Amino acid sequence: MSSSTAVPGQSPIAETAPLSLCAREPHVPADRLVAEMVPPPRFDSVRFDTYVPDPRQSSQSEAVEVLSGFASGLGGAHATGSGKRKWFGRKPTAPAAPLGVYLDGGYGVGKTHLLASLWHATPAAPSLKAFGTFVELTNLVGALGFQQTVRTLSGHRLLCIDEFELDDPGDTVLVSSLLSRLVEAGVALAATSNTLPGKLGEGRFAAADFLREIQGLSAHFRPLRIDGEDYRHRGLPAAPAPYSDEQVTKAAYATEGAALDDFPSLLQHLSRVHPSRYGALTDDLRAVCLTDVQPVPDQSTALRLVVLADRLYDREVPVLASGVPFDKLFSEEMLNGGYRKKYFRAISRLTALARDAKGLVAQ
Repeated sequence: MSSSTAVPGQSPIAETAPLSLCAREPHVPADRLVAEMVPPPRFDSVRFDTYVPDPRQSSQSEAVEVLSGFASGLGGAHATGSGKRKWFGRKPTAPAAPLGVYLDGGYGVGKTHLLASLWHATPAAPSLKAFGTFVELTNLVGALGFQQTVRTLSGHRLLCIDEFELDDPGDTVLVSSLLSRLVEAGVALAATSNTLPGKLGEGRFAAADFLREIQGLSAHFRPLRIDGEDYRHRGLPAAPAPYSDEQVTKAAYATEGAALDDFPSLLQHLSRVHPSRYGALTDDLRAVCLTDVQPVPDQSTALRLVVLADRLYDREVPVLASGVPFDKLFSEEMLNGGYRKKYFRAISRLTALARDAKGLVAQ
């Protein structure tokens, strides 16, 4: 309800109270999951020629050249035809060589920029190209069912999978089976990760079945190494120190479209919302303001927070916070464990969003 709302102890500073993530319980229909499999808003305008290779890292310029050639080779029947996989009544066979590229590199070297550029450069209608994170792909299978997902994506020319990290043996088998079916249908694959395909299982699960599935997946991709340092930290100042609760609250009331939540309450709310809905959870937000940020208490909570950080980063939503700095969110045990790459990515992305939020605080 619109009214003159005051921060305790201060004059009224906004006509409406801030929004709240904890008050949102979005329901996302399956058709929205399919329609939204495009590069996120942050990467709407990226192209190969907007990627600036580090002159000290030859692998970056080489990656642009390889991917440009890969994109140009993805024209033909899949891009311009009806999407059906039959020529002269014959079922297509899987190509002898890997029909995919795998971008391997550290945090912030521009892998997602390059993956999105590949999506944009591929000569096919948007409806014949799909782009999503590994989590979004598994969520799509959960929403549509395996066979319907195969039928839906088999009509595509290209499937781009960002942050290809296998955290669960069941997901490994699921995605391995899905990609095998798509390769048989002639769908080109491209993926990013921080680990080479043949090494994904190390440090997580030692089960022979898991490692065998990893090897099967790696055969679908040509690994393409991209070296370099995190561009989000190149020549940039250190992440801003956390603000006070009062500063964060005042900024939330003064910023139209901002959400204001207590961090422990938000973590509890995330446990009740499926991660496939975290994107919808952030719809139309112009800023996220969090008070009392604390180290996350357990790994399940931490992994949910990683997904939220990814969705906020994709949508370029600034994050203003009080409490502990973002590099103290995860324990040393977490940062040294099997999911460490996810946690470091989340720290990197939240730090970038914290820098974006500095302008929300009155000087």
